[in-house]
Amino acid sequence: MRNIPVDEVEDVDRAVLAIGTDYPPGHLLGFHRHRRAQLLYGATGTMVVETAHGSWTVPPQRAVLIPPETDHQVLMDGVSTRSLYVEPAAVAWFPQRCQVVEVSPLLRQLLLDAVDTEAEYDRHGRDGALMELILFELRRLTPLPFELPLPAHAALRALCEHLQTAPDLHATPAAWAAHLSVSPRTFNRLFLEQTGVTFQQWRQRASVLHAIRLLSAGATVTGVATALGYDTPAAFSAMFRRQVGRTPNSFRPAPGTAGSQV
Repeated sequence: MRNIPVDEVEDVDRAVLAIGTDYPPGHLLGFHRHRRAQLLYGATGTMVVETAHGSWTVPPQRAVLIPPETDHQVLMDGVSTRSLYVEPAAVAWFPQRCQVVEVSPLLRQLLLDAVDTEAEYDRHGRDGALMELILFELRRLTPLPFELPLPAHAALRALCEHLQTAPDLHATPAAWAAHLSVSPRTFNRLFLEQTGVTFQQWRQRASVLHAIRLLSAGATVTGVATALGYDTPAAFSAMFRRQVGRTPNSFRPAPGTAGSQV
């Protein structure tokens, strides 16, 4: 199924529904929720999923697991998605909060194939076997550290959301404390309580996730390092590898591959 609202088929008596959807550049899918668990895979483009608790950056050809009944919004940047909507009873192991995951070559091909099935596919035929194999493969997903916790404190969240879109290596706890009219000590305690990490850890993670979005869009390592305020590309690359376990170049699109997964 392609480019149809999931609400039209939500109650179809099948454990797994697969829908492919194309979105215009910069599209914001506002806050909504699904009764079913969702695997949202970006065949192209980058997504940022946000809930009350945080945001998750999803590079091209990765996916995010969205638990059932979770309010979320998605910012799409040149995205063509392949979504699975799964009855909660079929994925009792599903995480309680969103999680970005690696997608294996096999699962990627299964997802691309699954969106060509009908909503009421034959459970005992080839399409039913395809969905059963997908359920097996979902259990083998590898989590990726692409979550950025967001505070519930309204004024602090506004500052975090601004820094998330324009990371600044020179932002300091003292400056944010002054903006909130609290002491640096109170600010540091509040930030840790609200996010579970220190301000410095959060700022670095925000920089890494912003870098992933830029790199996935084709920016060079040198350009991203400069944009983030690093003195040299080597310093940026070393920080990036410590945080992600991969080189920045591994997130840049390979020449001639744009759209090849659609």
